[in-house]
Amino acid sequence: MSEELSLSEIKKEWHGSLKAYVIGFIASLVLTGISFILVITKQLTGTALVYAIVALALIQAIFQLLFFMHLGQEAKPRWESIVFYFMVLVLLIIALGSLWIMNDLNDRVMLNMVMESK
Repeated sequence: MSEELSLSEIKKEWHGSLKAYVIGFIASLVLTGISFILVITKQLTGTALVYAIVALALIQAIFQLLFFMHLGQEAKPRWESIVFYFMVLVLLIIALGSLWIMNDLNDRVMLNMVMESK
């Protein structure tokens, strides 16, 4: 027999606690603040700054997925998580494939430009 759930029980099942939301919000603010401070104070420059900001952005994305979207907390068979991971895989293939193609074209075109200028 399937048991009927009340609306409040369904909300509790699909939504996190106030503590989880506050932790996620504060973590997001701190990570954004760190990124802002790194740029304003110019403690890192160039490639190191880009890598630091990307790393902080990825950490913040993980916090938001866990604390706000509750990824991985649904009941089995975890279809939402499976769909999310497939979406990430497709986006990585598109983004990394595009970067690979652009880099290859840059190498080929710039090599010809250098040879023509000699």
